[in-house]
Amino acid sequence: MNTLWVVVLVLFVYKIVLLSIGFAYRDKGGDDAGFFLGDRSLGPWFTALSSAAGSSSAWTLLGVSGFAYTHGLSAVWIIPGSVGAFFINWYLVGPKLRQEATREQALTLTDFLAGQASGTWNKACRYAASLIVLCSLLVYVASQYQGAGKLFEATFAMDPVLSIVVSALIIWIYSLTGGFLAVSATDTLQGLVMAACALLLPIVALIAVGGPGALAEGIAAVPEPSFGSFTRDMELMAAVGFIGSLVGISLGGPGQPHVVNRFMAARDEDTIRIGRRIALTWACFVFAGMILLGWCGRVLGSQLADNETILFHLASELLPPILAGVVLAAVLSATMSTADSQLLVAASSVTHDLPGERRSKNAPRIALTLVSLAAVGLAVFGDRAIFSKVLFAWSALGAAFGPLLLVRLHRGKVRPAFAFAAMVVGFSLGVVFYLIPGTKGTIVERVLPFVIALLIAFFGAEKTGTSPPSHSE
Repeated sequence: MNTLWVVVLVLFVYKIVLLSIGFAYRDKGGDDAGFFLGDRSLGPWFTALSSAAGSSSAWTLLGVSGFAYTHGLSAVWIIPGSVGAFFINWYLVGPKLRQEATREQALTLTDFLAGQASGTWNKACRYAASLIVLCSLLVYVASQYQGAGKLFEATFAMDPVLSIVVSALIIWIYSLTGGFLAVSATDTLQGLVMAACALLLPIVALIAVGGPGALAEGIAAVPEPSFGSFTRDMELMAAVGFIGSLVGISLGGPGQPHVVNRFMAARDEDTIRIGRRIALTWACFVFAGMILLGWCGRVLGSQLADNETILFHLASELLPPILAGVVLAAVLSATMSTADSQLLVAASSVTHDLPGERRSKNAPRIALTLVSLAAVGLAVFGDRAIFSKVLFAWSALGAAFGPLLLVRLHRGKVRPAFAFAAMVVGFSLGVVFYLIPGTKGTIVERVLPFVIALLIAFFGAEKTGTSPPSHSE
């Protein structure tokens, strides 16, 4: 059996496993509480690994390694930015959100932030939150489908459009059948596969380079002087802005509905306490591994038209076929573990979060199908740069929901008018700064919208301490 068929077999078996998990949970997602939150039954391993995998998309394996391949030592600042998001979520958000969401019986992040009241501003918050979630997650899911497209195009010379459709179909089937528990179970498996890839391939690549000493010499020998600089040889203020833009990634963590809903679904306090150790360890290994991989690929002299395919290139060059298949499965894991979680949240924003009459039992599944189709269209016809696209969606969501959530948890309930303003201003500024060439990808885009939204939410807080019961304005 040749190399190509070994890789195909591994990927085929992997997808069969994912579909089997989905069907195994098909009877456990009946009502909204089961379909969207798994009846709050997640244990520490499911909570930790599913949230980690859900927050770490194709961007983590393809985008981060590609960024390190292009930018050299300065990519190291992605580590505090990305791991910092895990730290904020697991220490500042997770424990309190589990308690408060359980007490209020909130099923989604919008439920928790907008409250259950029916006042004018409460409804405005729900409409705004749903629109923000849909806009951001469509971009996010489309980028995951494009990650799958790059995998099949680079490995099999397969039409990327066909690969996007096939991957989207697999995700749609197991998300549709089992809801939140199926998504959490598959994400846990996918988190383990991603961790295995982040440990295996970078070590093999480092050995191929000749060890840490040879890697350091190779980095210094790269013709681009900025490649061997932690600040890209920038002037002081420019370097501060560049580093701040990468470290600022951490601020987006609390605003990701598809990640923080795992805390809402956690079984008890011990789940959060044990889960944070697992998740932070996972994050350190995965992000450091992908940066090391990008450096090794550049030192090994890999010449690529698309820097975000360095992982595929090294896997095919350095690993035996069956391990190369595992690595490619890890990329699919990164794609699917984020896309499935986001599809579920997008469906909940349409069928649960919007105010209105009680909808049919099948409404969440119909919404999930429509969102998936829209994301496929965006993936086929949109820009293919995963790194910048994911960071935009991450930052926009982070500025819309993160400041409001932190204030809501640590200062008290925010008056609905201020909650609406914080969401809309944070998201709008994130979009505007992304569209302006001079601020796109800078500390201005990544940090300023978050800070302004945080101030709005802070001054709108009703009191210090535990939030009071919801009420209508």
